[in-house]
Amino acid sequence: MGALLLYNVEAGRGTIKNRLSSIVEVFRSAGIAIRPKQIVFGENPFDGVETAELVVVCGGDGTVNYVVNSMRSRGLDPVLGIIPSGTANDLAGALGMPLDAVLAARKIVAGRERRIDCGEVNGAHFVNVLSFGVLTTTSQHTPDSAKHRFGKMAYLWVGMRDLVKMHPIHLRVRSEGEEFESDALMCLIFNGETAGRFRLARGAKLDDGKLDVLILEKRNVLRAYGSMMRYLLGGNPEAVRSFATSRIEIEAIHDEPTDVDGQQGPHFPLRVRCQHHSLRVRC
Repeated sequence: MGALLLYNVEAGRGTIKNRLSSIVEVFRSAGIAIRPKQIVFGENPFDGVETAELVVVCGGDGTVNYVVNSMRSRGLDPVLGIIPSGTANDLAGALGMPLDAVLAARKIVAGRERRIDCGEVNGAHFVNVLSFGVLTTTSQHTPDSAKHRFGKMAYLWVGMRDLVKMHPIHLRVRSEGEEFESDALMCLIFNGETAGRFRLARGAKLDDGKLDVLILEKRNVLRAYGSMMRYLLGGNPEAVRSFATSRIEIEAIHDEPTDVDGQQGPHFPLRVRCQHHSLRVRC
């Protein structure tokens, strides 16, 4: 089996480069010839290596997103393995991957192939979550240096600053026979289960052909914060609307910044669908 190891040296605390030889040895000991290649953003990592049957990605959700969109642009369908080395690693967590890079490599080697869903928005792909509104672009605003030094705590600091800019977004939503309008403070559309390792998509599955939608509707700051805390603790506050769907269209009066797997997302209107079982992963 020909394998490719794509790694992002900037992901997480930037330590993955020191583990590369150990990761490669895990695969070679199992008889898998694997070629390491550093990801250079702005270039397609599959240039010259389109025939790899197994692609192992070292990075966070943003790195996995980049690899998936790169391979789809070439019409490729390799099996993916994920070694979590980002800040949150939500998709890797949903797949049950260990945080230790060598243990994750061993799990890939010993694992079996399974098919999972992938999200699509305006023609691009996302592996974990599409979001907009308060706190949802926090990852984009958090400097890499702060992520490396403080990990997920850096998100909390930047997120607190974003709260003071909170404003409602008037939405028109169409989803599988349902249509409604909402003044939303935040919207998350999950292919995965968590955001920043917070389990927000209750009962979500990676292979059910559905996306899980969570909308926090307009309230004042304290009520909005209280509603989200109640939801996180297992409650069902009226201000939080949640449902599952295979496709959804969202229009907004004004364009708003969006986030896709921790990276800058597309402009409104948003046309989103679930690509059922479109990704092959080994875990």
